[in-house]
Amino acid sequence: MTEVVEVRFKGNRKEYFSWPSAEPLALHDPVIVEVERGQDFGRVSALGPVAAKKCGAGCSGCSLAAPGPPVSPEGPATLHRVVRRATAADSAQADQLHAEEDDARRRVMDQVKRHALLMKVSDAEWQWDRKKLTVYFTAEQRVDFRALVRDLASAFRTRIELRQIGARDEAKRLDGVGRCGRQYCCSSWLPELRPVSLALAKDQHLSLNPSQISGGCGRLLCCLRYEHDFYVQTRRRFPKEGKTLRTRVGAERVLAVDIFRETVTLRTDDGDTRVVSLETLKTEVADA
Repeated sequence: MTEVVEVRFKGNRKEYFSWPSAEPLALHDPVIVEVERGQDFGRVSALGPVAAKKCGAGCSGCSLAAPGPPVSPEGPATLHRVVRRATAADSAQADQLHAEEDDARRRVMDQVKRHALLMKVSDAEWQWDRKKLTVYFTAEQRVDFRALVRDLASAFRTRIELRQIGARDEAKRLDGVGRCGRQYCCSSWLPELRPVSLALAKDQHLSLNPSQISGGCGRLLCCLRYEHDFYVQTRRRFPKEGKTLRTRVGAERVLAVDIFRETVTLRTDDGDTRVVSLETLKTEVADA
C-alpha cells in the first residue's frame, strides 16, 4: 500500500506526498519531493496513519499550506510523490539556498520600494531546484503587483510567486519568543490557528489593554483559548455577578466570584459586605 507522508519546509509550511517504496522513511528524514514544475527539499514530519488522517482532513487552519485531497483506502493516488531520500549534497544545496534567501528578500524589498507598493515583504523562499522563488508579504489592502512580478522574474531569472499572508501566519512563519519567554506556540506545536476574540479575555476577567493580551503578531494571544472552556464551565456553578439572592441574612447582591478560592462576595442593601464559600452560599439559598 502506498504510504502518505507529511513533509515540512521552511517557515512551518507543510504538504503531503505519497511514498510508493517498500523501504520505510523515518521522521525528520531529508527528502526530495515532486512539486508543481520541479522538485523541492523538505523533512518528513509525519508518516502512515497520522499523515493520512491529517491529509484527509485538509489544512483549513493554515493559509500557507494547500489543502490535501481526501485519502482513499486504496492510497493517495492524486498526491505528488516523494522522489527519493536527500543526499548530503542535496542538503548542502538546500542550506546554500537558505543562506541566499535573506539577500533575495532585500532585493525584493528594494523593488517594492521602487514601485511604491504598500506591502511588507516578510520572507523569501527558494524552491530547491531554483525553478521558483516564493515571496511572502503582508498588506492592509489588495496590491497590484503585476509590474513587480515582471521585474522580479527578470532580475532572478526564475518563476516568481507572491503570496499574501496574514499577521498570524507571518508570526508562525518567522517564529519568535512570546511575552511568556517561550517560543511562539504557532511556530512550535500549535497545529492550526483558530480565531481569537475579545470575548475570551472578558470571560476570564483579564485586562482588556491590547498591550497586555496581544502577541508578537499584534493580534490577540492564541493562548487565550487554552483555558477558556475551564472558565466557562466553572462559572456555571456560580451565581452571576449582579444577581440578587435570598440568603439567611436577607436579600444580598453578588458583587464578585472567585472560581479558584470557590468564594462569593455578597453585599446587603445596607452596604454590609461578606465573603462566603460557594457551598455555604448554596446551603443558605436552599434554606432561605
